[in-house]
Amino acid sequence: MRVLLVDDDEHMRRVISQELMADPRTLVVAQASSVREGRKAIRQHAFDVMLVDLNLGDGEGFDLLDYMKSLRPSAEAVIVSIMENDEHVLRAFELGATGYLIKNSWFGNYPQAVLQVANGGASITPNLARRLLQRFDKRHEEQAKRRQAEEPDRLSAREREVLRMIAGGYTSAEIGTRLAISCMTVNTHIKNIYRKLQVRTRAQAVRFASLRGLF
Repeated sequence: MRVLLVDDDEHMRRVISQELMADPRTLVVAQASSVREGRKAIRQHAFDVMLVDLNLGDGEGFDLLDYMKSLRPSAEAVIVSIMENDEHVLRAFELGATGYLIKNSWFGNYPQAVLQVANGGASITPNLARRLLQRFDKRHEEQAKRRQAEEPDRLSAREREVLRMIAGGYTSAEIGTRLAISCMTVNTHIKNIYRKLQVRTRAQAVRFASLRGLF
């Protein structure tokens, strides 16, 4: 796998390139030390994976992600950074990176990271992966709680009753007879149900309510 290495730390470039060149499956085809040099290397060299540091002398590694994807859409990008920052990780993946490695944690594993992303996987240090999963789980839990808090107030008791009867296959006239209300009142309840659940048909209303556990 052909690798483009972008890092403003000469010593770090040497360490990473040695690790990559020691593995017969990976080959460093070009190196760069800045955003400007990185752009030039992206234009001039064909590669499969770009390893790029976040802090470059004339900008950020993020600046090269969009540029790389526009010129070489089939190539993959892995951020290599000393910063273990959740926001940076999320931004990197949003910009198209498929890996994020912490330098001090991955000596000897750069070839593995390159091969992982080149073969369709994602490469991220275990500690960061755990933190991101916890963050997503917490966000999902908060969203679920908000939905649960909102749902009971969305439909009135009468509207829930009408919805249950709709699910039972009753017509508006039949619902009106059973609830001792006019057909017009039933249709008003149905319109309110549609509006509150943001649906257009009885089938959609029943499906929405079933998925949300409203009856």
